[in-house]
Amino acid sequence: MRRRHTVHGTIRGDRPALRAELAPRVQTHPVDLLDRDRVETLVREIQPQWVFHLAALSSPAASWGDPAATIATNAGLEANLLAALVKQKPMPRVVVVGSADEYGQPVGGARRLDEATPLRPLSPYGVSKVTQDLLALQYYLSHGLAAIRVRPFNHAGPRQAPTFAVASFAQQIARIELGKQPPVLKVGNLEARRDFTDVRDIVRAYLLAAEKGKPGEVYNIGSGTATRLREIVAMLLKMTRTRITLEVDPTRKHAVEAEVYVCDARRFQRLTGWGPKIGLERMLRDTLDDWRRHERSVA
Repeated sequence: MRRRHTVHGTIRGDRPALRAELAPRVQTHPVDLLDRDRVETLVREIQPQWVFHLAALSSPAASWGDPAATIATNAGLEANLLAALVKQKPMPRVVVVGSADEYGQPVGGARRLDEATPLRPLSPYGVSKVTQDLLALQYYLSHGLAAIRVRPFNHAGPRQAPTFAVASFAQQIARIELGKQPPVLKVGNLEARRDFTDVRDIVRAYLLAAEKGKPGEVYNIGSGTATRLREIVAMLLKMTRTRITLEVDPTRKHAVEAEVYVCDARRFQRLTGWGPKIGLERMLRDTLDDWRRHERSVA
């Protein structure tokens, strides 16, 4: 069943090309969420019923370069948003999107991570997501804001930025096929195992969280299967006829990272019936095809 919603989104800066691409499906508003007055004005004008809060500096690797900015930005923009939402009558439901990086390095090694797993972040980004998570809980406890927290594990798919591993691999392969770069795929640590879900399944989960999630509660979202990044690369290379070699790029390795993340999403599955519908191979093929189209379209 298709739902009919009027969708609003905020973007940083004017970005006319992006706004034109999203129109008319999304009404975009150039707003810096660190500008508290502008955020309050926008919320008052829109009077949203549901809010999906995903805004953040989102790169764990980049967070090491400026830890203070990552933590201050991610905490500050959410604090401004939640402060504006509690002034609305009635207050909306808000889904606050955290991260598996909140779990960091679990005690006891590799295992499925459920929502009761202690939070032990390994990066400044992870700390910032714990802060966002707890801010949402605090506004539920202090103001009764219907905040539903989710912790998605790794996800990928078409349109993802190449600062993330799968998108980076796919973009490089697309560029190599077109002769835009030498036939060398630069990689980081390929022994890490991550729980990947297609972004389209993750977005479907966010909608279900808004519809059925219990305010104040937290839910993991993921496939429950961890795949080694080396296997991801091998699958992508089978999708091209171009002969490509691998080269480890030290700059692509994180200062410190968990060896494996495996999601236990049973709490969310019991509540909503959600489960991934798009398999790993289709996710990778769709991502690679999307980058092929993009690289053909640019000089």
